[in-house]
Amino acid sequence: MPLSEAVGTFVKPGVSVAFGGMGGTQCVAHAYEIARQRIGDLTLLCESPAEPADLLIGMGLVRRAEVAWIAYAVAGLSYNYRRCVENKVPRRIELEEYSNYGMSLRFLAGAMGVPFMPTKSFLGSDFLTYNRQLKTMDDPYTGERVVLVPAARPDVALIHCSRADRSGNGQYFGISASAENIARAARHTILTCEKLVDEDLIRRTPNLTLIPGYTVDAVCEVPFACHPWNMAYEYAYDLPFHTEQVKAFRTREGFLAWMDDYCDAAGSWEGYLRRVGYERLMKLRQAEQRFDPGV
Repeated sequence: MPLSEAVGTFVKPGVSVAFGGMGGTQCVAHAYEIARQRIGDLTLLCESPAEPADLLIGMGLVRRAEVAWIAYAVAGLSYNYRRCVENKVPRRIELEEYSNYGMSLRFLAGAMGVPFMPTKSFLGSDFLTYNRQLKTMDDPYTGERVVLVPAARPDVALIHCSRADRSGNGQYFGISASAENIARAARHTILTCEKLVDEDLIRRTPNLTLIPGYTVDAVCEVPFACHPWNMAYEYAYDLPFHTEQVKAFRTREGFLAWMDDYCDAAGSWEGYLRRVGYERLMKLRQAEQRFDPGV
């Protein structure tokens, strides 16, 4: 299924969405597609999203965000997010902050079908002052104080993996962050992959299958879906491109001009890749595939 069709089918105005990705493997193509279709009034449930949060917030498509961190790591700050929080541009959003670990526990609880998960990690922090969803209780076995984090159950999960078969069994060669739990916690899951492969190939290395087909509603082959981020064993991080992108995002006008060019005028993810340039993309692939795991 094309990504545009999957997004149009499952991501509706007003739903809650969760994006996979951490330290690379970011769902960039997915964010551009939602922005292109102008699907708004969204609630974001994420650990540390980059483009999935900053682009959609900048386009005025987010109503609420339950997140740990939003920025572009070494490339720079998330200027759309900052404008939104500090100046309510382009709109005001509701914000509920957690740690990365706290969000991962929320997805774990959602995947397990339990209402919350206990932890000690928030004790002694200001999270308990500013986030009223965090509750404390005495451990009934030891009497020690613990914090309860509520389960996250997104309406739609958007996950990117290394390869998948047509049944939706997705495999990772690198880190998955919380992808496997996000997929299980969500009502619907859109799984994209760098390569769509035969089921026989997936069965040869079942230990790499982190996303089981029974959690997936749509499978889409989307090469370079994480650009400018890296995808382990597929392509390297395009830091120069990312730096230019973040530089453009410093102003509201620069961000809108970027989106006019790389999102709307491009017309599709394929159009985005053509603008980036396949010679550039192939160099990123060559740099990373020196470490090909050969499976």
